[in-house]
Amino acid sequence: MSDTQTMTMLEAINHTLHREMARDERVVVFGEDVGHNGGVFRATEGLYASFGEHRVVDTPLAEGVIAGAAVGLAAAGMVPVPEIQFLGFSYQAFHQVAGQIARLRYRSQGRFEAPITLRSPFGGGVRTPELHSDSLEAQLANIPGLKIVLPASAADAKGLLATSIRDPDPVMFLEPLRGYRAIRDEVPLGEHLVPFGQARRVTDGDDVVVFAWSYMVDVCRRAAQEVAAEGIGARVIDLRTLVPLDLEAIVQGVEDCGRAVVVQEAVETNGFASEIIALINDHALWSLEAPVARVSGYDAPYPVGQLEDRYVPDQGRIAAAIRATVASP
Repeated sequence: MSDTQTMTMLEAINHTLHREMARDERVVVFGEDVGHNGGVFRATEGLYASFGEHRVVDTPLAEGVIAGAAVGLAAAGMVPVPEIQFLGFSYQAFHQVAGQIARLRYRSQGRFEAPITLRSPFGGGVRTPELHSDSLEAQLANIPGLKIVLPASAADAKGLLATSIRDPDPVMFLEPLRGYRAIRDEVPLGEHLVPFGQARRVTDGDDVVVFAWSYMVDVCRRAAQEVAAEGIGARVIDLRTLVPLDLEAIVQGVEDCGRAVVVQEAVETNGFASEIIALINDHALWSLEAPVARVSGYDAPYPVGQLEDRYVPDQGRIAAAIRATVASP
């Protein structure tokens, strides 16, 4: 029997939830529609039948309650894996995420751990209504105590989710909506853990390094293939986790290539791309041969479905930024 199986990212997440709940009876899953319905995207399908109503719980439409319940469960010795149905809804839970989940260990002087993995999908490309596609990773990264994990492959979805659930500290596990069924690759069937803070090289190249995370990694890969036909070698780096961040991989990429592009779906102002550019200036300024380019969403509320193709960075915009950066004197 093969040691791997081709899965979509969604299938890999569901597979991992089943494995982790079977491995540790303290793991509990709860959120809106996660039980009987199996989740709006079927990420939790089959869990209710396998583990029952006491470990897979449908909650009211109350994100603050979902996040707050995770705090009490963690303090009582459970391993909560709550789901916020869409990341934009987490605005309703920020008082619990920032004020309670992220601070539980600090506030209790180490008496309590917070092994909470808060899963939530986000990102454009699927024509969602308002507050369904917002990219809030920079706002979450601004909260000390949280780890921020964003898989860009099915294999990493499994390895990073398993690592998240087993981590003694709170993790925001953010899943790309477009990637649920569009991303498909080989996933190890056995034990598979991906450590935090270790970036992944997706493509090779020495002319420019492109940093991205989540679904933007795949878009950057396609942009790199486009410019490769023109003789431009673009190295795409999947950061995997923003907290902790693989600073060494960022610095090495800039030192090797001399030119850099950072891509995010979030609005441009104060997005996490800005943090990466600041770190490059702090640690690799003298290796730069051109200013760092940034490709982002725009400083506007996420648009209606008819306009989102103009809002979300696409292959053309990223390829154009790569060309401009390489051509910059």
